[in-house]
Amino acid sequence: MPQQNYQSIVDAATHCAYECEHCADACLGSMPECTRLCRDCAEICWTSAAFISRGSRFIPQIVRSCIEICEACAAECEKHDNEHCQSCAQACRRAAEEYRKVVSVAGVA
Repeated sequence: MPQQNYQSIVDAATHCAYECEHCADACLGSMPECTRLCRDCAEICWTSAAFISRGSRFIPQIVRSCIEICEACAAECEKHDNEHCQSCAQACRRAAEEYRKVVSVAGVA
C-alpha cells in the first residue's frame, strides 16, 4: 500500500481506539459486554496503528481481525442510546471502512 494512504487509516484507528477507551470507561460496571468489546477494539486499533505506521508485513492479518472486532464493537454500542456509545459505534464503523481499504489493496479477503 502506498505510504500516502497510511495516514487516514492510522487516524481512523487511533480515533477508534480513543473512542473505545472512553466508552469502556463510561460503561464499566453497568454494561460489561460493551466494556469488554470496547477494550478489545481499543487494543487492536492501537496495535494496528503501530503495525501500519511501521509498514509491517503482517498488516493484512491484523486488519482482518480489526474489521471483525470493530464491527462487533459497533453493533454492541449501537444498542445503547447514550452519546459515548453512539460516538464509539461511529468511530468503529469508520475504522472498519478504512481497514477494508487495506485489505482490498493487499488483495486478501
